[in-house]
Amino acid sequence: SNAMMGVTGLILLPLCLLKNLSSLAPFSLVGIIGMMYTAVAIGIRYFGGAYAVGGKFLPDVAASMQPAFGTVGAAGVLSPNSLILVCMLSTAYIAHFNAPKFYVELKNNTVSRFNKVTKYSFGISVAIYAAISGMGFLTFGSASDGLILNNYSNKDILMTLSRFAVAVSIVFSYPLCFMGTRDSFLDVLKVPMEKRTDSLLNTVTVSTLAIVTAMALKLTDLSFVASLSGATFGTALIFLFPTVMFRKAVAQLGDKASPSLKRERFLSGIIAFLGIAIGGIGTYMTFAGVEF
Repeated sequence: SNAMMGVTGLILLPLCLLKNLSSLAPFSLVGIIGMMYTAVAIGIRYFGGAYAVGGKFLPDVAASMQPAFGTVGAAGVLSPNSLILVCMLSTAYIAHFNAPKFYVELKNNTVSRFNKVTKYSFGISVAIYAAISGMGFLTFGSASDGLILNNYSNKDILMTLSRFAVAVSIVFSYPLCFMGTRDSFLDVLKVPMEKRTDSLLNTVTVSTLAIVTAMALKLTDLSFVASLSGATFGTALIFLFPTVMFRKAVAQLGDKASPSLKRERFLSGIIAFLGIAIGGIGTYMTFAGVEF
């Protein structure tokens, strides 16, 4: 808790007090480099077999954290428990509510340039997430912890550096999500842009960060937080809110809406229903696996 308070006060608070995303670009790059290093390190340990039977670091890992593989195979995706993973994956892109801000602050912000930035950034993100989750699971199987780095030996220098790299990545990407939260809070309160003075933004930032930090001190199960937030906020942002806005926009067109738009409006309703189902079952399965 002392470490968290120190990081929050000395690093997160100054970063969150910044007023635009462009000033965060160098810090975001540091975070990306940290995650890429972690993906490489996990790959080295997987292909090198350091945690397989007879591996160099396996004896240093607690019994509950050592690799464990069953016989279910690919059929495991049909289990309701797989929806917990789906909900966790939803948190990977939960910050895309910053898209309008990214577009406004993008240099030469044409739609084509924004589409290119989106394509490459999402592609790189998918590759990193797939590599880390895939190789991490293939290394430890069902024993994989909610934070996969917890499975690795404390004597493994390569993975110790990965823990540091991930910490750096989280710290310097935190303000990106925080700014979206702060701005959305002001939007809900209908505070006009001209009244969003530096003094008001600073006050909201400090108070919000204090509340979030207090919650973080109490909620220490990362897998529970990731799956629950993914099942609720993640599925809402990905499946529900966009489809609701699209259906509303098409409805406002009335007779001017093309037949293809009307068909898409119907299909968007199916997507919204799917999101509600995934979120509902994922939330239930998340709480079902928690002992209070």
